[in-house]
Amino acid sequence: MDESAARQAFEQALATYEQDFGKFFLARLFGLELNYTPDECRINFDLKDFMFNPQGGLHGGISAFVLDISMGHLLHRTSGPGATLEMKVQYLKAAKAGRLTCTARFIRHGRSISFLRSELVDDQGEMIAYATSTWKSLKPTTAKAG
Repeated sequence: MDESAARQAFEQALATYEQDFGKFFLARLFGLELNYTPDECRINFDLKDFMFNPQGGLHGGISAFVLDISMGHLLHRTSGPGATLEMKVQYLKAAKAGRLTCTARFIRHGRSISFLRSELVDDQGEMIAYATSTWKSLKPTTAKAG
């Protein structure tokens, strides 16, 4: 593992994170770049060897993490905060190098329950993994006077 690159990523994340969507520590650590259209949340990031499992491919937990973030950010951007009720991930191929793109879309967008799908692909467009999930929309919290 390139320890210098891992330390640099950690220090950069520590110095620049905010407890906010797209800017929280783990998003900064993994170098996630978020973009939105009215119907999608797209995340791009470059693979780094500190993201790998012992077999030399992207760790499945990081794949699941990015898939979940893409869906949560899409829900948050379109209708406010939400919570993952369940998520199923299908792993299709090991990612070992390059730039990955994760794209989330709604399957069905309800008032309180929504269904989403997200796909993680490599820079050749080959699918690495995909996820489907069920989300519950949450009421925004307000400060109580008191």
